[in-house]
Amino acid sequence: MTKTAINPTFSEMLRNPDHFFAFGFGSGLAPKAPGTFGTLAAIPIFWLIQDLTPALYLIWLGVTFALGVYWCDRSSKALGVHDHGGIVWDEMVGYWLTMFLAPAGLLWMLIGFVLFRFFDIVKPWPIGWLDKRVGGGFGIMIDDVLAGIYALIVLQLLALWF
Repeated sequence: MTKTAINPTFSEMLRNPDHFFAFGFGSGLAPKAPGTFGTLAAIPIFWLIQDLTPALYLIWLGVTFALGVYWCDRSSKALGVHDHGGIVWDEMVGYWLTMFLAPAGLLWMLIGFVLFRFFDIVKPWPIGWLDKRVGGGFGIMIDDVLAGIYALIVLQLLALWF
């Protein structure tokens, strides 16, 4: 029997650091399309980190992935629902991964957004397979990391062609 997903209230989210980060600073509380709102919340942070050296950017990705495994696992357990729709830290990390070494400019940020959302929603193999079979915080994070890798590859190919 599956449990019904219940969103934490905004005040509960503010009091619980796991919910605060897992829910993308509140963006995951959006009543419709929380994954899209979570990805949108990642854009201003990307704008701040886009000029990091590639080595520092990779460290950023590694740290935010590891923290995401922790926060998403704890938040989903507290809510009693694996991969609650409002948990969007995974979308944020997936978008930041998509944008690794991306060309500068708002157009490229938009293209990265669209590509990441496409792969996150469509879930081509093995993304969908992993999404259904891997549990815990790692399971919540890994499908979006793969979507980010797919989107990164397509974004880089587009950058080469245009």
